[in-house]
Amino acid sequence: MPKLNIGNSDFKRVRIEGDYFVDKSLLIKNVLDGNVVTLLPRPRRFGKTLNMRMLRYFFEKTEESNARLFDGLLIADDADAIRHQGQYPVIYLSLKNI
Repeated sequence: MPKLNIGNSDFKRVRIEGDYFVDKSLLIKNVLDGNVVTLLPRPRRFGKTLNMRMLRYFFEKTEESNARLFDGLLIADDADAIRHQGQYPVIYLSLKNI
């Protein structure tokens, strides 16, 4: 049974451990279809870091594919978006612990 893991902001760990996850994967499509700059203003503890890590795992080009993390999510049904999965170098900075 999935657990409610409050405070876990690592998308990969959430998906691998099968924790409850509100599917916000269509944010990826919004980023692809959007403007040059995307601002994600959200109140504290509304999933900003989790969403940023989701974007990172989707776009980041790595030796091991992260495609399995997106199986069963809404973005997996979007062929145009999936073409971009794992294709780009990603610079990821987090100020969460500051």
